[in-house]
Amino acid sequence: METATAPEVASEPTLKVKEASPADAEEPQTSPQLGASSPFPQLLAPLEEQPKIWLPRALRQTYIRKVGDTVNLRIPFQGKPKPRATWTHNSRALDASRVSVQNGEQDSILFIREAQRADSGRYQFSVQLGRLEATATIDILVIERPGPPQSIKLVDVWGSSATLEWTPPQDTGNAALLGYTVQKADTKSWLWFTVLEHYHRTNCTISNLIIGNSYAFRVFAENQCGLSDTAPITADLAHIQKAVTVYKTKGFAQRDFSEAPKFTQPLADCTTVTGYDAQLFCSVRASPKPKIIWLKNNMDIQDNPKYRALTHMGICSLEIRKPGPFDGGIYTCKAVNPLGEASVDCRVDVIGKGRTPVLGCSPLLSPQVKSWGKDTSLGGEGLNLLPSSGPFITVNIGMYLRSHFYYQLSHFSLS
Repeated sequence: METATAPEVASEPTLKVKEASPADAEEPQTSPQLGASSPFPQLLAPLEEQPKIWLPRALRQTYIRKVGDTVNLRIPFQGKPKPRATWTHNSRALDASRVSVQNGEQDSILFIREAQRADSGRYQFSVQLGRLEATATIDILVIERPGPPQSIKLVDVWGSSATLEWTPPQDTGNAALLGYTVQKADTKSWLWFTVLEHYHRTNCTISNLIIGNSYAFRVFAENQCGLSDTAPITADLAHIQKAVTVYKTKGFAQRDFSEAPKFTQPLADCTTVTGYDAQLFCSVRASPKPKIIWLKNNMDIQDNPKYRALTHMGICSLEIRKPGPFDGGIYTCKAVNPLGEASVDCRVDVIGKGRTPVLGCSPLLSPQVKSWGKDTSLGGEGLNLLPSSGPFITVNIGMYLRSHFYYQLSHFSLS
């Protein structure tokens, strides 16, 4: 099938005047209705209006239609008396089986019911009045979808990318190609997705493919009518494989957290009252975990039910249950592990109810002690202050343990 090529802009209507031959000068002009053979030759009617074609603006450039569309062109013209209108296609007479022409008093209609690519070309319309003639040229281009590209193949696959190549279609649909559309589909779903549109080259690289999938590709050609009806598919699949990665770990020295026992909080001396439980606390740090041993006056008390020893998160505690007068002494906490040992100790004093502790006194200037005092802050159960002979005294007592709580003995009433 031939491809019609036409310039973008058609020529303007032109008016031509035919030259008269010597034979035309000798013979009188006759009416075209009667003809020269008439026994009564008649002269032409006087020319009232020169022939002229009014070409629509839309037809002054290439008139493009798709295959199967209707072509209906109406060309107005003027001239008096009525001029003779004629059509030609590529300088040849029209095919009456495909193209119909209807001439009126002031226009001419060219009609094609279903346009085919063979109807493309240059159409020339002319109106003639005597020796005067006006012509107009109309370029018609009938186009259709292009054919599919050819020889598509998968060139290379590396990483998560694939390279494709193909050749242009043999049939461009009687129009210039606008580009190519590339699509991909994985073999799991076979759903096609567009990755490139209006692409002008005949090779491309598709990137960002999913590792572990296999892909097929196809390419459409595109012109002014649209995409080609079919598209070739690559014969080979692009298998995106996971790259083998070898990890080499760098050697490093394991940090040694081993540590000999070390007490971070020592035991504190305390004084308790007979019959009231007392507790001793200290904290130790060591790795590996140390063994805790409690001693009283350098004697192991681990198996003595009177004492309860606990260790949690490095906090060591010893509970003395209802201590008696003989539970006082030096208590020692010893921590032992393979790296060494450490120990802390404290003094525990146990006093009975109603007994007088050792008090520190300082003499004042008062000449004598009128009476002795009693601690009223303990609800009447305080200590009797026995005055010594001599001047008035002042008692300096720091802390007094009662039921595991310390009270400040600072208020006394004298009577």
